Amino acid sequence: MALVCAHGAALSRSPLVIREVTEHDFLAWKPLWDGYNAFYGRSGATALPDEVILSAWSRFLDPAEPMHALVAESDGQLLGLTHYLFHRSTISIANSCYLQDLFTVAQARGLGVGRALIEAVYAKARQAGASRVYWQTHETNTTAMKLYDHLAEKSGFIVYRKPL
Repeated sequence: MALVCAHGAALSRSPLVIREVTEHDFLAWKPLWDGYNAFYGRSGATALPDEVILSAWSRFLDPAEPMHALVAESDGQLLGLTHYLFHRSTISIANSCYLQDLFTVAQARGLGVGRALIEAVYAKARQAGASRVYWQTHETNTTAMKLYDHLAEKSGFIVYRKPL
């Protein structure tokens, strides 16, 4: 699958590959992670501390951890990321899969990269025996919700949180 931008020009001639991160991906993954956090207002004075970022990164690489990271790659360039984790649930014997983060670079949006990342999480969740995949997004993220509406159903739940 060649990636083609909205103007018809090829973004890449190589196929899109969705794969697990490796320790060598950090320098390419970090700008994507920074972009995701900036999108949600976590930058500058509100940026995540380095120890939080490095802790998450080390969890992705630890096979004993329930946290995982996938990247979308084409022509040796990372175009997107997704982070997901497995957890127990009171409503199912099987674990649930929470798709926590999803981000694509601006030039790859609308080209199927986000869809491919979500579908890869679905495959990983099936492989792990999870009963469902779920995620949340901000109510202002209407562009992404157009994709999400095709790939899942809205639960109707509203999220409450209290920082501790």
